[in-house]
Formats: sequence, structure tokens, C-alpha cells
Amino acid sequence: MSSQSPRCPLLLVFYEQYLDHQDSDNYIRLVSESYSSGTLQRLTQNPLREIRRAAVLALGFIGEYDSNHTLGKALHDDDRTVRTLAENAIPTIWTRMGNEADRKELGVIIRLNVAQQYKEALILATHLVERDPCFAEAWNQRAFAHFGLDQFAESIRDGHEALEINPYHFVAATRMGHAYLELNNPISALECFRRALRLNPNLEGIRAHVTRLTRQVEGNR
Repeated sequence: MSSQSPRCPLLLVFYEQYLDHQDSDNYIRLVSESYSSGTLQRLTQNPLREIRRAAVLALGFIGEYDSNHTLGKALHDDDRTVRTLAENAIPTIWTRMGNEADRKELGVIIRLNVAQQYKEALILATHLVERDPCFAEAWNQRAFAHFGLDQFAESIRDGHEALEINPYHFVAATRMGHAYLELNNPISALECFRRALRLNPNLEGIRAHVTRLTRQVEGNR
């Protein structure tokens, strides 16, 4: 479908209805009936920002992991709303690798980490990465658990694995930076924070870290 397709206004109608009513279930249903994931990915490059917004929002709801590259590029969009929608959408895409059983187990691991039950999360995440070593988010969640247990070197190691598999994983890069800070290694922390910003230039808190660490590192030379 080209950017001038007559279907594009239909996506806008769905998006405007969503903005008016905030009914995500209806938006998902309408978009799913009319657009494939591949078409939505192409529409994220449309000249009209409203269409890009609608497409990015939809991918966050229904896109699979093959939308990762598209949403990673959308983090650099000229429109702030598109960037914000992409930043909210892409972490959900990261959980959509693997089979249904792996996804379900990942969900349990995420909930354990959120609840700060890091030991339990670490055990399950280890089982998952051993079973599916290409599941980037499993490595990231294990890095999360290691960090929560003050196992910073191990967290960095798993963060590297996540980024090797998913080069758009700015969350892993950010956590690695914080882990290096805990290990009193500001130079490596700065490199990780810069990498996170290259992936997602909207991380204002990380930008502040980069400014501070740059001054610190240059002042020590």
C-alpha cells in the first residue's frame, strides 16, 4: 500500500475515534480487520504525522517482534508524539518473541521483577535463556534481576547479550550504564548511556547523566 492509498484516511478515522473515546479494544479490532502489520510498518513512514501516530500506536497493540526495527526508527521521528508512542510501544514488541509458552513464562518473570522478587525471577529467567537463548527480553529480565540483587557484573553481561540479539534495546544499555556506575567505572557507564541515547534520543534523564559524566571524565584527564 502506498502512502497515498485510499485506506490511509480510514486509519485516521480509527485513530480519531480512539482519541475521542480511548477505547483501545475497539481500535485494535478496527485496525486488525483492515490492516496487516506490514502495512502499518510502511505507514510509519507516511508524510502525514497523524498517520504515523496512528500506525505506531497500532503496532504497539498488535505488532509482532518484526516491528522492532520500524519502531526503533520511529524513536527518531520528527514528531514528538510519534516518538512518545514509539517509546511506549517498543517494549511490548520485545516481549513478543518466542512461542506462547515462552511468552507466558516471560510475563511471570516480568511480574516477579516488578514485585522485587529478584531471586525467583533470576531462577525462571535462567531457565528461559537456557531454553531459548535468542530471546532478548529474557536476557534483559535476567539482567534486571541481577541488578536488583546487586550482581552488577552479571547484569552487565546479560545486558550485552540482550543488545547483541536486539540492537534497539535502549533499556538494556541504560541499565548497563547504571551497573557500571555501581562498579565505579564512569567511562564505561558513559559509553553505555551514549549508546542508549543513540538508540532513543528522548531519554532526558540519561542525557543529564551523559552531561555530568562527560565533565567528570574530561576533568580527570
